[in-house]
Amino acid sequence: MTAQTLAPEAASAPSDLSNASRNRLVIGLLLTSTFVVFLNETIMSVAIPHLMTDLGVTASAAQWLTTAFLLTMAVVIPITGFLLQRLNTRPIFTLAMSIFSAGTLICAVSPGLELLVTGRVIQAIGTAIMMPLLMTTVMTLVPPAERGKTMGNISIVISVAPALGPTIGGFILNNLDWRWMFILVLPIALGALALGRAKMVNVTTPRYAPLDILSVIISALAFGGLVYGLSSLGEGAAHPESQLVPAWVPVAIGLVAMVVFVLRQLQLQKSDRALLDLRTFASSNYAVAVLTMAVAMMALFGTVILLPIYTVNVLGLDTLQTGLLLLPGGLIMGLLAPTVGRLYDKFGTRPLLVPGTIIVSAVLWMLTLVDQYTSVWAVLAGHIIISFGLALVFTPLFTASLSSVPPKLYSHGSAILGSVQQIAGAAGVALFVAVMTIQTAGLAAAGATPVDALAAGVRGGFLCGAVISLFAVVASFFVKKPPADPSMPAMGH
Repeated sequence: MTAQTLAPEAASAPSDLSNASRNRLVIGLLLTSTFVVFLNETIMSVAIPHLMTDLGVTASAAQWLTTAFLLTMAVVIPITGFLLQRLNTRPIFTLAMSIFSAGTLICAVSPGLELLVTGRVIQAIGTAIMMPLLMTTVMTLVPPAERGKTMGNISIVISVAPALGPTIGGFILNNLDWRWMFILVLPIALGALALGRAKMVNVTTPRYAPLDILSVIISALAFGGLVYGLSSLGEGAAHPESQLVPAWVPVAIGLVAMVVFVLRQLQLQKSDRALLDLRTFASSNYAVAVLTMAVAMMALFGTVILLPIYTVNVLGLDTLQTGLLLLPGGLIMGLLAPTVGRLYDKFGTRPLLVPGTIIVSAVLWMLTLVDQYTSVWAVLAGHIIISFGLALVFTPLFTASLSSVPPKLYSHGSAILGSVQQIAGAAGVALFVAVMTIQTAGLAAAGATPVDALAAGVRGGFLCGAVISLFAVVASFFVKKPPADPSMPAMGH
């Protein structure tokens, strides 16, 4: 397949002006819909204690609402590379938003935990398709010189929606029944679906792509095993009696399956039949950018999980106050994203990425000093500064990574990036929570007060993140801005 096969059908457009107008409409619809599904992903983060009470379930059972969602995302995202090649823009958008809306409806009418988890799984399938669809469409439609600006808009979705989620969730739980978290999202999702059905146009040319069923099964074991095992590590450290199998078992299965999966893809890509084409990693720039992204996602998700535990259980804030505390940072990250995108187009990667990773690392090192006497304002300032650093990191990484692969591999590049984000996020949460829990338990057994023990555990979790962040600082020096040459030759040819 040539690079032109995935290009917009410019020949059928009456003019460049109408073509540009069409492209803006398509990207706008995708951005809006992705914002809705990302908002939903984090709206549940403050709801677990309420659901334990309302549904009469244990913490480990309620945690499945998050674990099942992440697990489904990890299993579905690798398949999106295939879907994006086989289906055109409009039908795959309709499929993703219809599935998401159906899952939201199931959650809204759920009488108990079992159906609620089922609804979350269905929601996750739609969510998993939307992000790679948005990324691949942007890479196909937007010329290299303008990608930073457009990726900046995507960063708004990635940063603001998750930041708003806990705040909106906290407000709803303080004033309404938990089902309103889904009742309020449903009409927005249905509106996005209706608007997309009416206005979305096809901008890619589908091609035949074989689906290797064995690769799908192995990828489910690999990505699913790793995400489930890593998600279980933190929970297992806190409640070892609640685990049916030790957390290392699914991690080990996931790692073995991942090796088998990689070997199979290397074999299949010789005949263009890979589920995830690993020739994307033939670009060293893509490989380094993905590695840096993984470290940044670990820092982001670990911080997002640890800060609420600290503010609620050590500083004594409630869920709504905690959501409001985290809101300014998320909004700043989103508001800065378009500016960062324009700066990327003008100056390239390193002037943004190097200071961004240094800022993130510096704040994580400062968070290793928090205790029960730390001012709430200091925590707020720290979160705002780390959000500023992450704003400088995400847009350059998204743009530089996907711009480093040939057009033929955009769908595979965005699917791999999405898979890495999910695994890194789960790993960050697992690592931070496991270190915190082990440290807390050790100090409590030695006679420390619960608050002192937990504060020390939180410091231990942030120390772990601070050490990992140093790898991102080093890697940031090696990520380059790819040449703005749309006729870049395809790798492996």
